[in-house]
Amino acid sequence: MKKFSLVAILSLSLSYAWSQDHSTLASTGNSQVKSLPVLKSDTSAKKDTVAVKKEPFAFGDFTWLNGNDRRHSDLLDSKYFTGRVLLDINYDASNNNPIDHTVVGSTALARDHEFEISTAAFGGDFHYDNIRATILTQFGTRATVVPRNDLSVLRGQYDLTTAYRYLSEANAGYHFDVLNGINVDAGIFMSYIGLFSYYNAENWAYQPSFTSDNTPWFFTGLRIQIFVSDKLKIEPWLINGWQSYGMFNSQPGIGGQILWRPYEWLEALTNTYYGADTQDDPGRKRFHSDNSVEVRYYKSKDKNAFINSMAFSVTGDIGFEKGDGVNGFTASPIYGPAQYFASGMAYNRVVFDKGHLGWTFGGGVINNPGRYLVLAPTGAASPIPAVNNITTPTTGIGSDPFPEGPGLQFHGYDYSTTFDIMPNDYLTFRLEVVHRHASVPYFAGPGGVTSPDGYSDTPYGPGTAYPNWKPDLVNSETRFIAALLVRF
Repeated sequence: MKKFSLVAILSLSLSYAWSQDHSTLASTGNSQVKSLPVLKSDTSAKKDTVAVKKEPFAFGDFTWLNGNDRRHSDLLDSKYFTGRVLLDINYDASNNNPIDHTVVGSTALARDHEFEISTAAFGGDFHYDNIRATILTQFGTRATVVPRNDLSVLRGQYDLTTAYRYLSEANAGYHFDVLNGINVDAGIFMSYIGLFSYYNAENWAYQPSFTSDNTPWFFTGLRIQIFVSDKLKIEPWLINGWQSYGMFNSQPGIGGQILWRPYEWLEALTNTYYGADTQDDPGRKRFHSDNSVEVRYYKSKDKNAFINSMAFSVTGDIGFEKGDGVNGFTASPIYGPAQYFASGMAYNRVVFDKGHLGWTFGGGVINNPGRYLVLAPTGAASPIPAVNNITTPTTGIGSDPFPEGPGLQFHGYDYSTTFDIMPNDYLTFRLEVVHRHASVPYFAGPGGVTSPDGYSDTPYGPGTAYPNWKPDLVNSETRFIAALLVRF
């Protein structure tokens, strides 16, 4: 499951100039790439001439993009290390007011009607000659919310969740001066699938749409970033699987991204994934295609104009699972029910008052027969899959309100409006209203998903005072979110 954003988020490519001049940061959409080495001629000292190779995407300012770093410079920059500090603190309130204050179906939020530290991350990027390394810690509720969706850790000994959960990025590699640069990195790095960045300071909205929230936030494995030119990147992946610390079966996942920025006002990207990500079903293969276009359709030439710029993003995803009891896009009496993922989202962004204010509105839709990518409601999903719409109760806790398995339908939609106050590049005050709806009971209702009184140590089920209690799920919710976002 998701989300450690392609639509991808941040994937760091760092390089150090051959001349030992420190490079500047060039944004690359859902990732950042350190500028490639500056090649000086042997006679530069005499003739004062420099032969410069174009840096990837440095020909324009891409800080306007959704899912991309909006800073124009690094505050914590030095010769060998560029530091990063991120803080994400929110307060959100659901109209359902669940008794246990638990948020269901989100990777951005965890607690309702409470102040929540979602992310506290510290680290940065090391660079010496062509050697590169990135490490960024991960503390806060996201260190629990995101890793809990990875069931690959149940295979074998050693607790990978404990080992990796406090690392959002940890990778190292080498830069080769070929074409416009080739970077080879191994470790944990950000996913691009879903457009939204893993770090909310880089996004136009706080709560991602279903498309982004139900696709990966991270990958574990190997990536090769090939900068064909200063406008085109091709990036293959060899990874453990679909947002997984370990590997479900004996086949690694493969995929990659093509990122193209022909002009400062346009970005197009496509991401592809293929793997086997279902426990005990090695014959079930997953394919996923993620595609986005972002356009800045207005930019004022007058710096004192009230409206500075306007832009939109459109994303469409399509994918399926086939084999071992499921049959992709069509149901079959022989091969099993349909199991696929189709979704889309669109957002529009207006920036005004010299870049200090922003307004975003948008939303999306999802259709996921089989529910294989839908985030399981906390405390409400059965570990025993339902088959042919027949629910198997979970032992000891009554009937299961949200079964998962082949043949089960899930449709959803969401829309939101977001207002940002941005005193500078490093601080954002955000207010957002988001409404989400599902075709089946899915979101936390007033009774919560934990226990009759909302505490996890209260017993319920057969032999207790609450033999028939079950998690309270409802079809829709409206949330009011306030957030403080800091990125140095």
